[in-house]
Order: sequence, then C-alpha cells, then structure tokens
Amino acid sequence: MFGRLLPRDDQFFELFDQLAAHLATTARMLDALFGDAAHVTEHVKAIKDIEHKADLLTATVNQRIDKSFITPIDREDIHTLASRLDDVIDLLDGTSRRFQMLHITHVLPPAKQLTGVLVRATTEIQAAVSEMRQPPAVNQHVALIKHLEEEGDAIYHEAVGALFAGNPDPLDVIRWKEMYDTLERATDSCMGVAQVLQSISLKNG
Repeated sequence: MFGRLLPRDDQFFELFDQLAAHLATTARMLDALFGDAAHVTEHVKAIKDIEHKADLLTATVNQRIDKSFITPIDREDIHTLASRLDDVIDLLDGTSRRFQMLHITHVLPPAKQLTGVLVRATTEIQAAVSEMRQPPAVNQHVALIKHLEEEGDAIYHEAVGALFAGNPDPLDVIRWKEMYDTLERATDSCMGVAQVLQSISLKNG
C-alpha cells in the first residue's frame, strides 16, 4: 500500500525505447556499410557516433536507478536490459571497426545476408521494447527473433564451411572467419536481449 502512494519513475521505458532505436539504427548502418565498402571510413564514424550516444544513455539509466525511490520494474532487470542492449550496439560497432581493420574491399554475399538478419532482429527488438508491458506481443517478437537467430546460424555454418572449400587464400580465410564470427556473436546477443525482455514482460505483465 505504501508503495502505491509514492511516485514511480516511468521514464525508464522512454530510455529503453531510445536505446532500442539506437540499436536498430546501428544495425541498419552496419548493413549499409556491408553494401558500400568504398566508404568504410564514413560508415565506421557514423556507427561510432551512435555507439557513443548509447553509452551515454546506458549511463543515464544506471544513474536513474540510483536516484529513483521506486522503479517500474526490478532494478536488476532495468540494469540488465540496458546493458544487454548496449552490448549488442558495442558488438555492431566492433564489427564495423573490424571490417575497416581487416581492409575488406569486397563483401561476400553471406556476410550481407547476416547483416540483413541483424537488421530484422533489431527491428523486432525495438518493437518488443515498445510493447514490453504486453507479454503476448513480446512473446511474438521473441519467437521471431529466435527464428532469425536460427536463420543466422544456418548462414554462418554454410559460409564458414565455404571458406575452407577448395584451395582458398589463407588471408581471405582469416579475414572472413573473423567477420563471420563477429556477426554471429551479434546475432546471438540479439537473442539474449529477447530473453531478458521476455522474462521482464512475464514478471510484470
């Protein structure tokens, strides 16, 4: 009863929406980079700018946890969700920097397929975040993200196998194995975000 008389800080949901929007934007920008290797420097800088904004937002969430007397969901859940969203953005940023570091000039088709999967997965995450107070809607998004993770895994396994077929250039194998691994980690991390969202939604729906 006492808790109901105190104001709840619902701005956390707005901050989550902003973080999820940054995530979806970063995925689209990464997809654009993989379709425009000639302008890698500009793409990498743009992604880094979004990553920096996400870091500031995550810090804002954590500061707000400390200042809020009553939070709309568990403090630990708030921290976990913000951190997981930020982690995926960091992975996407790291992928773009690896792209530049490895001096990639020609993108293999499976890599572009994987960035497309990431675009779709992060779009579903953004939708799930906006509907996180509605468990049935969140469950639908989580099911789609799981399907996308499986699609990404299938692309990854086939792509890595193809690297070692015939008599490949060892440098190309090293370069693309690194890129595929990084893209696959990002896809897996999207599923991690989805599981956190599902847990929060079920506890608070």
